[in-house]
This record gives sequence, C-alpha cells and structure tokens, in this order.
Amino acid sequence: MSQIFSSRNPTHKTPFGAVPAGTALRFSPALPDGATLVFQPDGGEAERTPLINGTATVIPEKPGLYFYWFEENFGFLMDSGGKGVWLNAYDQDKRFVQLVYEPDFRTPEWFWGGVMYQIFPDRFCASGTPKGDVPADRYLRRDWGGQPLWELDRGILSQNNDYFGGDFRGIESKLDYLAGLGVSVIYLNPIFEAHSNHRYNTADYLKSDPLLGTEEDFTRLCRHAKFYGIRVILDGVFSHVGDDSRYFNKSGRYGDCGAYQKPGSPFASWFFFGGEYPCGYRAWWNVPSLPETNEDNPEFRAFVGRVLEKWLSLGASGFRLDVADELPDGFLVYLRETVKIVNPEAIVIGEVWEDASVKISQDGRRAFLWGKELDSVMNYPFYSAVLAFLRGGRARDLMETVLTIYERYPRYAVNSLMNHMGTHDTERLITALAGAPVDGADKEEQAKMRLTPEERRHGEKFVRLAAVLQFTLPGVPSVYYGDEKGMEGGRDPFNRGCFAWENGFPEEERGLTDFYRSLGGIRRENPAFAGGDFIPVFAEAGHIAYIRERGNHAVFVAVNRWIDPERVTLPEEFEFLESLIGRKPEARTVWVEGESAVV
Repeated sequence: MSQIFSSRNPTHKTPFGAVPAGTALRFSPALPDGATLVFQPDGGEAERTPLINGTATVIPEKPGLYFYWFEENFGFLMDSGGKGVWLNAYDQDKRFVQLVYEPDFRTPEWFWGGVMYQIFPDRFCASGTPKGDVPADRYLRRDWGGQPLWELDRGILSQNNDYFGGDFRGIESKLDYLAGLGVSVIYLNPIFEAHSNHRYNTADYLKSDPLLGTEEDFTRLCRHAKFYGIRVILDGVFSHVGDDSRYFNKSGRYGDCGAYQKPGSPFASWFFFGGEYPCGYRAWWNVPSLPETNEDNPEFRAFVGRVLEKWLSLGASGFRLDVADELPDGFLVYLRETVKIVNPEAIVIGEVWEDASVKISQDGRRAFLWGKELDSVMNYPFYSAVLAFLRGGRARDLMETVLTIYERYPRYAVNSLMNHMGTHDTERLITALAGAPVDGADKEEQAKMRLTPEERRHGEKFVRLAAVLQFTLPGVPSVYYGDEKGMEGGRDPFNRGCFAWENGFPEEERGLTDFYRSLGGIRRENPAFAGGDFIPVFAEAGHIAYIRERGNHAVFVAVNRWIDPERVTLPEEFEFLESLIGRKPEARTVWVEGESAVV
C-alpha cells in the first residue's frame, strides 16, 4: 500500500523541514481533489486550502510555529512520526509541526564542524599559582583527586564549599592535550566570582572568581587557545544570583548596599519581594540561597548588557545560557542582539531539556529558534535517545528522535546543536552505560559506588559507541571533561571529580582517549560533518546506519549495539558517490569486542 503523506518525503512536501518566512510550502498528499490542507499558526485562526490537482501551497509570511493536517470527508490525516495517520476525531497532539524562522537567521559556521569540551573549572587542572583575595571561609582541598565532599563536614556544606583549585592557567597548560582531541571550543562552567565551587550563585558578574585567576589570566587563556584553533565560551547565569552577592547581600559580605538590607538599594528593583514568597522574596525553585532576578527590569537588563560586552571584549566567543527556558523572550532577544553587536561571530546556546521547537514555558509557547533569541540549544532529546538505545532500546526510536529534531529545527540551529552525552547535571557517561544503579540511589550510596573491572569493560564498550553517534550525528559533539578517559561517578557532586593528571593514564584509559582522538580526527578531516546533510539508511533492532554528506564529501556510519557481528552493505548512495568523486568511499571499522561501528 502506497504512503498517503510523509512530511519527510519530497514527493509529498517541499521544502523539507523548517523554512524562512516567505517561503512557499507545497503539499502533495496522495488524496483526491476536494480534500483540504488545514494550516494554522499557533494560537491563531486556521487557513483551509483545497487540494487542486493533488496539491496545495501556502506561504507563511511571519516567523513562528505553525501546525497543519489534512481533512477528508471520512477523517483527519495527522502526524505519526512524520507519516500520516487517519483519525476519526481531531487530536491536536497529532498535528504536523512546521517552524518558520527569520529570513536573515544564521549561526557561526566556525562552530559547525568542531568539537566542544565542557570544563568544570575547579576540577580540571590546578596550576598551583598563588591567588589573592580568596575569601577566608572557603575550604581549600590539598588532595587533588579526592572524592568531592557531599555531607556536612567541619561545619561546611561541603558539596558547595570545597575547592580543589583548578584555574585558568591550569586549563591553559593543557591546551596541547585538548587540541589533540580535536577540540575547537571550550565551554566553561561559571567563572564569575561566587561563593560555591559550582559558581551558579553569582556574587559579582564583573569579576572572575579569585581562585580561578585574574581577568588577565582569562584573556591570556583565550589568546593562547586561539593559537590552537580553540575558542572559549562562558556559562551565562542570569535567572538568579547568590543571596551572598554584591547585589542581594543577605549575609552582609559586601557592605550594606544590597537589595536584601536596603529597600533603597540600587539593586532593589532587580528582585521580587513580598509575603507571598516563602522566604520573603522569589527564589529559584524556592531555594533561598538563589534569589531570582527580574529580567524585565530595564536597569538589570542594561547591566547584563555590560557584562556580556566586558567578557566578549576579554576574549570570550559566546555564551551557554543557563535555564534559558526560564528567561523571558524579550530578555533573550536583547541578550542575543547585544552579543551579536559586539561580535557577530559569537555563539549563543540555550539550556533547554525538551524539544525547543514546541517548548512551552513562561506561560506560553517559546520562540527560541525563530531567529532572534538563540543560535541553538543543548540537545537533551539526543542525549536521552542515545542512552536509551545503548541500554537496549530500539534503533528506530533513536532514528525518530534524530529525524524529529532535524525536521523541526532550522538547519542553522541543527548545525550548532550541543550534542552532549553527559554534563555537570547528569551522571558520568561510563557510569550511565555500565549498568550502575544510580537511579534511586541516595548520596550516601552514590559515594560508595565504584565500577568493578567487569563493569568498566562493559561500560567502556558502550562509551565508544556513544561517542561514534555523538561525533557523527547532526550537531556538534560536547565532551564533558574526563569522559574521554572513563571518569566515573553518579550525580552532583560525584560527577564533578578531579581530572587525574598527576597519575598519568593507565593503558585502558589511554585506549579510550585515543579512540576519542581518532573521532576528533575523522570529524576534522571530513567537511560532511560541518553542516552536511543527514540521510537515514536503516534503523532496526540494535542496528542503525546513516550518511552525512556535503558536496563531494560523504561519510557512511553504521553502529551495531549487539555482540554478534553483522554484515553491513554500503547503500546505493555510495555507488553514486563513487562516480561523483572518482574514487571508492573510504570506510574505517572500529571493533569493540563484538559491538562495532563503521565510519
């Protein structure tokens, strides 16, 4: 039986995927004349266009999110994984999705084909350089590599206040190592002055934290990184600050000018006070130590503009925005505009855990990818789908997730997706794939967790497969520091351990690191990964295969999750490519004790 309609089939719909405003969309379902295309802007009135000679055309003039479906006298043809499904009753959750973006929307091409490396600054590398102006109430560790503290100890809430001393100069000393991995972008967790080791409770946006080093140290890091072809982006945390900050100043650390002490403070309008809040002010997720900011306040917004301008001028090449889905649309527009004025080639990536094209938050549909707010987002749907596949899920579910994002997001945003397989907010990749029971384990149980040699071997095999998918699917791979050498650990703070430089690399860790190096090289050598097309080949059971293609360059990727080897036949596309490029496409096979990937 022939297919009635697929939004991914060029016979049925052109162009494919998200389009700039003013683009003519042509729909040709296998339906008779008299059937109707229903095209509806989100929250607006539906437009009905009868099919004539089997075709209907609409031209959405404004950026935004649209829905569509087809009506025939015996039902509604709606979405089922890009394909049509007949329903007797209208179900808005089954409408096809069409995103329309600003015609001038672009993202920086330097980012597309690269490799991102996320660093939790306190734990990557300590230079040992003496620091000044370090607050006396910080607990400074002298046992680099020790387990991050996780319970009350010495009267200190240790998971927030124990510091190992990683710094800018330490990162600078490892640029050669990072370049060897193929890294082109370093993403730093917060570096602004803050009174916790994670630094998400900003105390002073205009100063680097004293334990990390000076502004001059940061500028030097950015300058030296550029010699290696590496840029640095920062974590922008603007939805809240620390209560122990220059702006709120609940504990009085910064004198008496904070909003908490003084209603007449110049910072008072930056926050929300009132009896309706449990602690007298609005706090992020009701955590008293994190008072929320008022991003619609003109004074706060102007101040954030100064912050962005300062750190870009010091060498930063963009920002990853913490909890972007909790920031107002207007604030995001202002923020991106400010960044692009200072440096049009800077990147702005938002933390969004769901499908960003249809995300609802702040009491409404979000415009993250319409062309004015973000360049792209963290690809959490990718992260979840790869984990599920490697833990035994169906390959077709992974393929469907990839295709859904590929179809719904603007191509420029797809090219800049942050494809991570672990961050400071998740358990370590090898722990997640080794079968360690992190879910449901409390901190005391996680503190005792250590992978057995057998679990490590099992986990490492699947880390390699995860890395192949991460480095070759649409988007930019983001490696959380140490995952390339099999660092293990549960969730915060156990996923934030120290990189064990002084111990060298055991043989098995060197092997995994070399594997990441080889993937970095493959990615660097093949323009197909820098925004190339994604062509699905097959996805069945534990096997998935696809092609990345750009111009005369193409790469065929096949992954087998099962222990038993499978024969992979190169698809017909490669016969075409052979005649096109005048040589047989090269293939590299990586065997992982049964499980394998061909690149």
